[in-house]
Amino acid sequence: MGNQVERLTHLSYAEVPTAEPAGGEREETGPRIGVSYIFSVDDEELEEVVEEGERRRREGGKEEEGERERGSYDPLNELECSVYYREECVYEQRRGWELTGGPEALLGQCKPGDLVEFVARRQYPHWAVYVGELQVVHLHQAEIRRDALSAASQGRPGRLVNGRYRYPALPPERVVQSALRQVGLRGPQLAWRSSECFAAWCRSGRREFKAGGELRIGKQPYRLRLQLSGGRSHTLEFQSLDDLIMERRRSDQMGRAAVTQELAAHLQLEEDQQERTEHCSHTEQVKLPQTEHNSHTEQVKPPQTEHNSH
Repeated sequence: MGNQVERLTHLSYAEVPTAEPAGGEREETGPRIGVSYIFSVDDEELEEVVEEGERRRREGGKEEEGERERGSYDPLNELECSVYYREECVYEQRRGWELTGGPEALLGQCKPGDLVEFVARRQYPHWAVYVGELQVVHLHQAEIRRDALSAASQGRPGRLVNGRYRYPALPPERVVQSALRQVGLRGPQLAWRSSECFAAWCRSGRREFKAGGELRIGKQPYRLRLQLSGGRSHTLEFQSLDDLIMERRRSDQMGRAAVTQELAAHLQLEEDQQERTEHCSHTEQVKLPQTEHNSHTEQVKPPQTEHNSH
């Protein structure tokens, strides 16, 4: 019997290590820990949402409603963010990037070795590697599969995302070979925890995209900077790129409005705690001179007592 590990999905923002938006180091008062996702519910949750929608349309005849739900994705609700490894920006996502459209429009732009992203409201983005002949290779339901691009899209709009990660790309033929060699892997054979990690690994060949590809020791070298409204930003720290991607994809699934609302509550809590700390510190500074004055008064009293006795 092996050890039973509790299924872990996400910690609240209050439990995620944070950094200054400008990237500066804060004074540490104790050990800092990173967020680690032991098991991925990433693409599994995506497939559950899609399959549930398909079942409801078959049973209840809600095909028209389902199509409206799929077509309601708003790129303006995407959360702008950047990923830094130490001081180097390795990923950037800007709000409002235009979608290419459905499978037919996407096929008109795809070349072998390109990375494709399919998106839908309240779903995790799904990534795939275009390998030519109208087909893609992708991580789908815990298996590396080769499917037609139209089947992999499941009716969702898509776009090319070759430039998201700033790592040098392998030659297109090597990207295609890397993807095709993994077809058929499933379950415990998989080294990637999301479709994005698999596709990005095929294009760059970097071990950082594999689960356990980096040692989680020392300080968190990765920073995820979330761009909020009003020119504000919030930065989270991670010990591995794999863990950071899991958190960033969760933000993508939630959408900009929901993430901003969740962070607002966390930031307000931090401000309240800081105000209480500053108030307590100020109170102690005010009390200190009074204590010294009382001590001085007590030292003056004994001579008066001796004089009265005399």
